[in-house]
Amino acid sequence: MAVAVPIAPTRSRHAVWGLVAAAIAVQILYPLMPEAWRTPVTVTSVVVFCLASLADIGRVHGARGVLSLIAAAGVGGLLAESIGVATGWPFGQYSYTGTLGPELVGVPVVVPMAWVMMAWPALVVGRTLARHGLAVVLVGAFALTAWDVFLDPQMVGAGHWTWSDPQDGLPLVPGIPLSNYAGWLLVSTVVMSLLHWVLPRQAEPSWPAAALYLWVYFSSVLGHAAFFGLPGSAVTGGVLMGAVAVPFAISLARFARRREPMIEDTT
Repeated sequence: MAVAVPIAPTRSRHAVWGLVAAAIAVQILYPLMPEAWRTPVTVTSVVVFCLASLADIGRVHGARGVLSLIAAAGVGGLLAESIGVATGWPFGQYSYTGTLGPELVGVPVVVPMAWVMMAWPALVVGRTLARHGLAVVLVGAFALTAWDVFLDPQMVGAGHWTWSDPQDGLPLVPGIPLSNYAGWLLVSTVVMSLLHWVLPRQAEPSWPAAALYLWVYFSSVLGHAAFFGLPGSAVTGGVLMGAVAVPFAISLARFARRREPMIEDTT
């Protein structure tokens, strides 16, 4: 399998980090905004974050990476969501409330962009924590699904979608059926399988993607606990997403320590 060649490494790296910083800045602004402004900020946050992920995968894997991410996570996420809205499978019966902007086949356009924005960081998590193909896919799928323990309660609370039968849920996260997480895990497994199969594995993790994933974890715990009135999902999401985020952060720190002597030897 061919190794991807980064495009204009230095300039593209600076551009990617600029988008990462912009994505973080917009998310910091969100809880500080008046209620009337939060929906536009939500959409802006997803768009900027999505661009950051696309730019980073393009830096690492070129056009092949960008197209693969759009196809697997964007088109795949849109297909899964459109089937879900129409049939209730695989997530459970839910409906969008029309607050998230333009829709395509019954799904707000921003929703498949959200799949795109987190799929690449989740793949980086899987490839950092696991060595073999199946393990990479499963860890990456769990890393992506665990994020929804934060996402769904926040978006339901903001009125962007509703569940028809929200009786069963995770501990401390009422109102979101377990079928939702099962559906996420299924779709995430398909997305991770496609991306891991198509894209060659790199020797070094993508640091921008790593920063995005760890930022989402940290900011979600803080946001749910301190700003959104969702302490239950702060705890449950903190534990579940932390099951991969914390080992991921430790692995990155170890990688950085191993890398330092190599850098010194070349100077």
